[in-house]
Amino acid sequence: MSRNAKMPDIHEIAVVGDLTEHGGSISEQILDVPFGGSCILYFDCPGGSPHAGVSIMSLITFRRLNATAIVTGECSSAALWPFAACAERYVTPFSVLLFHPSRWESEENIRPAEAAEWARHFASFEQATDVLLAEYLGMDDELISKWMNPGKYVTGVEAAEAGIAKLWPLKPDAGHPTMMKASGKSKS
Repeated sequence: MSRNAKMPDIHEIAVVGDLTEHGGSISEQILDVPFGGSCILYFDCPGGSPHAGVSIMSLITFRRLNATAIVTGECSSAALWPFAACAERYVTPFSVLLFHPSRWESEENIRPAEAAEWARHFASFEQATDVLLAEYLGMDDELISKWMNPGKYVTGVEAAEAGIAKLWPLKPDAGHPTMMKASGKSKS
């Protein structure tokens, strides 16, 4: 399929680069998908702001999109939340997903009281979003905790074995994962 050949009624969205920088553009593209419509999100994203990741997840969920995730490279950190919001998820043997505790960084000059409040908020946010991620991925708390602490690079094969995605073989004759589903020739 050529780059310009679009699948009918399916919006294709590249989730590439840092979500902190590109989250607005990705959100706009998601808002272009009709409510309840279909889209494919292609991931090669190192993460970014956890708030941006949860925001994109929320858009996919609130708009009741029939979203499919395809990890073409990396889907790490904050990118895991939009990945988890997808109804179908595909990885290749070369895909990588980094699970790790959320990191807070600030370049702002803030007062100690505000920093203490932000730290309190962030600790509770991290705990709640880890639970949310486990629920969306259908993972048990023990496995996600093991992957999160201290952090683990999960291969596409490991993700498929854990049941959070389907393994797409990335072979010349494999076809497009969503086209295989549509034709009834699903390869898992």
